[in-house]
Amino acid sequence: MTRTTILSVILILSSFNIAFSQTRDSAIKESIIINEAKILKENQQKQIDSLVKIQLNRQLLEVKGDQSKTRELEKKLAKLAYDDSLRMITQAREIVNLKKHAAPYPVVLNQDTIFNIFTRTGSFSAKERAAGISKKINTLYQDAFFSPDSLQIRRLADYADIVYKDQEIILSVSALDGLWHSKSIDLLAKDYLNAIKSNVLREREEHSIINWVKRIGLSLLIVVSLVIIIRGINWLFTIFRKKILKNSGRFTKGISFGSINIVAAKDLEFIFLKINNGIRLVITLLAIYLSLPLLFSVFPETEGWATTLLNWVLGPLKIALTAAAGYLPNLFTILVIFFLFKFMLKGIRYFFDEVKIGNIKIGGFHEDWSVPTFNILRFILYAFMLVIIFPYLPGSKSPAFQGVSVFLGVLISLGSSSAITNIVAGLVITYMRPFKIGDRVKIGEITGDVIEKTMLVTRVRTIKNEDITVPNSMILSTNTVNFSSQGNPLGLIIHYEVTVGYDVPWREIYELLINAALKTAHIEPEPKPFVLQRSFNDFYVSYQINAYTHEASKQAMIYSNLLENIQDELNAAGIDLLSPSYNIIRKES
Repeated sequence: MTRTTILSVILILSSFNIAFSQTRDSAIKESIIINEAKILKENQQKQIDSLVKIQLNRQLLEVKGDQSKTRELEKKLAKLAYDDSLRMITQAREIVNLKKHAAPYPVVLNQDTIFNIFTRTGSFSAKERAAGISKKINTLYQDAFFSPDSLQIRRLADYADIVYKDQEIILSVSALDGLWHSKSIDLLAKDYLNAIKSNVLREREEHSIINWVKRIGLSLLIVVSLVIIIRGINWLFTIFRKKILKNSGRFTKGISFGSINIVAAKDLEFIFLKINNGIRLVITLLAIYLSLPLLFSVFPETEGWATTLLNWVLGPLKIALTAAAGYLPNLFTILVIFFLFKFMLKGIRYFFDEVKIGNIKIGGFHEDWSVPTFNILRFILYAFMLVIIFPYLPGSKSPAFQGVSVFLGVLISLGSSSAITNIVAGLVITYMRPFKIGDRVKIGEITGDVIEKTMLVTRVRTIKNEDITVPNSMILSTNTVNFSSQGNPLGLIIHYEVTVGYDVPWREIYELLINAALKTAHIEPEPKPFVLQRSFNDFYVSYQINAYTHEASKQAMIYSNLLENIQDELNAAGIDLLSPSYNIIRKES
């Protein structure tokens, strides 16, 4: 389907919709006219029946003694009464139907509604009647010689006119108006007359010169008061600013939450100054905003604006306060749940602190497991607490809140798979206990001291002072060598191989290598170093010196010192090292 075809279909549908709306409106207007005509016709019939009743009652008095004539007249009166009851029921039903569709059209004086017109009169619709009446009432308001006593009611056969000085008709009250308001024509005309008089007099008084002078003076007073209030606000907050600058030297600790430093001390002065300026601006704007309704309420023409401005502030404030008051039971429930879990966590923390310092012993449970185990339980309890609290959160049952929750859940599950893998690996490593902080370890090709263990990574500092971050999942999937002694009284064995020719007795080599080891720093004399023969090669024998040390983190220095001492011992004995394979040919002197 081309774009032109689509546009044509849209235009046809729009035209059909407009035509349908116009037809429907025309049908409603026609229905209102028909109902009004029916009501008027029935009301006229009612008046005719009233005249007939009067005539029949007069005839009934004249034919006293003639029973047959009396019964006939009584039957006619009963039928008229019955018809009148049916007519009243039908009339009430038609008025109800009429009220469903008829719109009110206000009679207005200076933007104030005096009363509403609902029905037509003759060829004038309700809208035209309301406009005509408003125009005439405004003419009365502008008449410099207006006299309320000149407004009178002139009663005619089936309607009443409100006239001014017996000349100008301001308003005609028909029988249909009375039926609409369920009042008699006279009573409704009197209500209209009183409303017109009171509103015209009130408006004329409000717009008199004296009142205008008073309003202008009051407006100037409000403006002057507002200027004074704003100056007072600025003066007060200037004092606060000076106090902040004067006491800035006291901001030495910053703002912390537990071990977390939220705001540095150097930024506190800047933050307090910004808060001071922000509060001053808000209070100033609020004072200006609240003065506007007061200023608008002085003049009748802008009095409606005052109510609108106040509703803009008071409406949301009322809704917020009502919602807050309605939320108090849920808030109390959340606080009870929170403090219950808080005290539960305190008891659990106390238990694991006792396990950590050794006051409580649990078989098969190591003391260094206490902190990670408590952290796991704390996480589980907080998660469980959030699950319990969730239904009591404001807006938790709204589709938007639930949609955001589902979206965040999917986002976390899709984007944190590697993080979760590392967290699980961190838990496994914690309970495997392959190393602790400060141990010299080898993870894959990385050798160094463990300086930090977290749920996600382990940080290792090499002998070259390089800090290397190793994901916990990598540690779990590769071999880990721990050079530090964990509960081993003998310590770590330092070993190194040297190659010496077959011409040197092995016992002599043993003694020289052991002496070199004992001279090495951080080598333990007990257990005593020992030598192992590793292999016979083509030109030399491989000897391995083994020695114990408790300083695994100083292996580089120990090995360097050991090699220095081996060279010194062998050179002093006149023995050559054959490593790698080479021949030494000495020149005889």
